[in-house]
Amino acid sequence: MLIRIAKRVACLTVLTGFCGLFLFQSLAHAQDRIMGQIQFMDPSKVAKTSGVWIDGQYVGFVGELKGSNRLRLLPGDHDITVRQAGYSDFNKKVVVEPRAVVNVRVSMERDPRFVYPDRKTSSEVRLDVVPTRAAVFLDDVYVGTVDEYYGLQHAMLVAPGKHRFKIALPGFRTFETELVLFPRQKFALRTELAGGSINDADPIIRSDVPGASSSAREGDPKTAR
Repeated sequence: MLIRIAKRVACLTVLTGFCGLFLFQSLAHAQDRIMGQIQFMDPSKVAKTSGVWIDGQYVGFVGELKGSNRLRLLPGDHDITVRQAGYSDFNKKVVVEPRAVVNVRVSMERDPRFVYPDRKTSSEVRLDVVPTRAAVFLDDVYVGTVDEYYGLQHAMLVAPGKHRFKIALPGFRTFETELVLFPRQKFALRTELAGGSINDADPIIRSDVPGASSSAREGDPKTAR
């Protein structure tokens, strides 16, 4: 009798598991069928390397959000912000319809307030960081992705002094460090981001952080490529 009851319980447990899995797959499939898409149209060279925030969440840079990495969103209103150092933020509100593609043409305009560092006195910081698509923040200002500052020819120009670097990407633990840079110093920053939960994402990529241009003031140059 006990053996027969145990078998029934086991069968019910397996059946419940299959039902739960089937329900999960059904819900996922139903959601997948109503997802809309954002497609960035003919982005310029500057726009391709610009960071994208959707509803305050960093999702990557324009150039990679295509093909299998296309940006798919649930139907509804969404706020798109595109950022690049030395340029004013591009902001656009879109309405995503089920199974529809929303074409967005990004137009990046130079911020006249932004002053680039003096190449004769600036420090050079080269990034050797994995993953290379991670977002880079200098003094809490978005300045691009790791890939833009890899190699001697793409070093970041930074005004001498004390600076805080953050490298962040959803699904990884944020790397943060402070450096005191001297005039004409060349520095290589090497690290590999540790894996983590999406919940470990730094607030700097989960909220409406200051734009790259908002902190640039005349006489206070920050970054250049």
